[in-house]
Amino acid sequence: MSQSINPTSKRDNLSFGFPIFLLSESIIFVSFFVTYALLRWKNPNWFPPGVSGLDVPRAAINTVILVASSGVIYLAERALDRHKLIKFRRLWLLTISLGVIFLIGQVIEWRNMPFGLDAGLAGATFYLLTGFHGLHVLTGVILMLYMYFRSLAPGNYSAGHQGVSAVSLFWHFVDIIWIILFLLLYIW
Repeated sequence: MSQSINPTSKRDNLSFGFPIFLLSESIIFVSFFVTYALLRWKNPNWFPPGVSGLDVPRAAINTVILVASSGVIYLAERALDRHKLIKFRRLWLLTISLGVIFLIGQVIEWRNMPFGLDAGLAGATFYLLTGFHGLHVLTGVILMLYMYFRSLAPGNYSAGHQGVSAVSLFWHFVDIIWIILFLLLYIW
């Protein structure tokens, strides 16, 4: 006897499973944040000799870019809710572009960093935290590209767009994590 797959059960699985996935990712990031805070607190001379801090203005620009992308992806979702597929695609591509610009900004920052991965705790934690976050941004960009190309197939988003909502939620998660990282790494 074969069982048919109920589309509602797939939607329920995504509604349940995706928040659980984000919760597990949150736990990983929180453990990194707590470790960073404890190490920084116990080491008053945090940065390597000759380094007084990080490039806050560059990081602030990157932060604005990423936060703006959260607003744009929200507008893209709303356009899709109103069945404005062309507007959705344009806004979705703009979100992807902002994510790529953020990643390029991170690469530029890494290339201009006055210390490397081998610069003690400061180097190790900085590159771990920003690199792990960058991996999430790259994942988000890839997921958005996939969803964009799915939108090109006629009728793909006419009966709902739970995948788009999940990718959008992931993108907001990535943005929130970056805001916390910005405050921890660059402001503290």
